[in-house]
Amino acid sequence: MQDNILNAFAEQAKTMYAPMSKFNSLFVDNMEKMTEFQLNAIKSYADMGVEQMKQASEIKDAESMQAFTTAQAEAASSLNKKIMDDAKALSDMAMDFKAQVEGIMEEARSSAAATTTTATTAKSKSKAA
Repeated sequence: MQDNILNAFAEQAKTMYAPMSKFNSLFVDNMEKMTEFQLNAIKSYADMGVEQMKQASEIKDAESMQAFTTAQAEAASSLNKKIMDDAKALSDMAMDFKAQVEGIMEEARSSAAATTTTATTAKSKSKAA
């Protein structure tokens, strides 16, 4: 009788900790992706800024000023597109993470329900004996 209860308890503990382990692993993977994404985004924004400063330092006359001004409009448009693309990519990563967490939670619910049923059955059998 005690063996059945201990086995049921061990199974419940295993079932309880498995989803947490999966979630922790998923969380670490997601944080790694997000960090890498953000570092790459910061680098690309910094590169754009440095390029603009280089172009500004090359202004020597009215003609080069006009060329710089035209380039600024293009740079602003390019920056805006990059920001929108990055926001979409970040949103996609968040949605993917959410879907994976929901999958883990659903798996945990199903597993917990099955374990509870097994424990209840084992308890009923031990009382009958």
